[in-house]
Amino acid sequence: MAASAGRTTRTARTTAAAGSRKDAVAAARRPEVRLPPLVPYDGEGLEPDGDYDGVRFDGVDLADASGRGARFMDCALDHCGLDRAELARARFIDTVLTGVRGVGTDLAEASLRDVEVVDARLGGVQLHGAVLERVVVRGGKIDYMNLRKARLKDVVFEGCVLSEPDFGDAHLVRVEFRDCVLKRADFSGVRMESVDLRAVAELDIARGVDRLAGAVISPSQLMELAPAFAAQIGVRVEG
Repeated sequence: MAASAGRTTRTARTTAAAGSRKDAVAAARRPEVRLPPLVPYDGEGLEPDGDYDGVRFDGVDLADASGRGARFMDCALDHCGLDRAELARARFIDTVLTGVRGVGTDLAEASLRDVEVVDARLGGVQLHGAVLERVVVRGGKIDYMNLRKARLKDVVFEGCVLSEPDFGDAHLVRVEFRDCVLKRADFSGVRMESVDLRAVAELDIARGVDRLAGAVISPSQLMELAPAFAAQIGVRVEG
């Protein structure tokens, strides 16, 4: 009888542990970028379909540059100007972008893998249809970021301000928002898997509150979002 009770207890513990693991939020895998010795960039602008390997762009003004389809591997872009830069379908691999700035940067359908973006100041950056995998966006401020129909996997937004980001119809897997500000975010049509919003400093959702299935929020965030949830299902709340 005692042995049977022991087996039952062990089974219950195993089941509880399995349930706990199932309910846990899968953490995003962060990039581990280790840049080799880099060669200073001494050219002008960019070339469409250009191949940049082990290059440091230090303070280079890339405004209006045309680098569509270019490949950046083991590169560093430090304090570069990216105003209206044409980088659609470009590929960034094992690359660090620090202090980049610009308005209207076109990164539509670009691919970012194992990339760190640090203290960026960007406005109206186009990332629709882009693929981001193992990417960290740390610090800085990005206004009107267009991520419609983009795919984000293992992405961390940390200590940054995202003003009116558009995640419409995007697919987010293991995405974390930590100590960042989300202002007027659009989650219309988004699909989420293991998206962690609990550590957001300020959570302001303009559209798509009904698409938060697959996300985890804190109890305090639930209270803040309660009116939006109630409106979504047609519940009137009156005193």
